[in-house]
Amino acid sequence: MSDIPRLDGVHHLKLPVADLQRSLEWYRSRFGYQIDLEFVEQGVLKGYALAHPAGGPMLSLRLDPDRAAAAAGFDYFSIGVPDKQAIEELAARLTGLGDTHAGVHRATIGWILPYLHDPDGHEVRFYTTETLDAPSAAEKSS
Repeated sequence: MSDIPRLDGVHHLKLPVADLQRSLEWYRSRFGYQIDLEFVEQGVLKGYALAHPAGGPMLSLRLDPDRAAAAAGFDYFSIGVPDKQAIEELAARLTGLGDTHAGVHRATIGWILPYLHDPDGHEVRFYTTETLDAPSAAEKSS
């Protein structure tokens, strides 16, 4: 279909936060995110664009306490992790840092690490980009 516009993946993810420094430190210490840009409006720091040094998606943090509170608990996105070993290593890292999550589970087409929450209560999920074959009827019944 020639009338479908060309798209090229997700450019960046953007989250409202109540405390920029607290959220910045959390995303740095858990996942290695680094400041790429600062957003300053009328002399006041209002946000960061964060880059991931190992291929993760760009992430923007925007100071907006009301929206951060309203969005708490919702999982806006899942961040891709290459395979089961990498997601298990991530889960162990997060546990070692004192974060709670549901652990790694087999999902429909890959492995998922759900129920991790950032300082504002946003659920941050991870899902393997390496897919699995759908479980057979025998696997489903066991």
